[in-house]
Amino acid sequence: MPDAEMAALLQAVLDEVCADVPAWDTTTRERVAIRLRATARQDRCSLQDLKRAGRDALTRAPTMWR
Repeated sequence: MPDAEMAALLQAVLDEVCADVPAWDTTTRERVAIRLRATARQDRCSLQDLKRAGRDALTRAPTMWR
């Protein structure tokens, strides 16, 4: 998938997954974005894989908080 398409897909998934995250909560959006990029780098680029990874990033605290 070309970079522009992947960037658009990642942005769309980020926006969808974070739809209920307050605009001021940039830390959460960043955590989700990092997880989405990591998932895409593992060649798991399907819409379902990306949404699952994004939702997982929302529900799981970062490792340092456990």
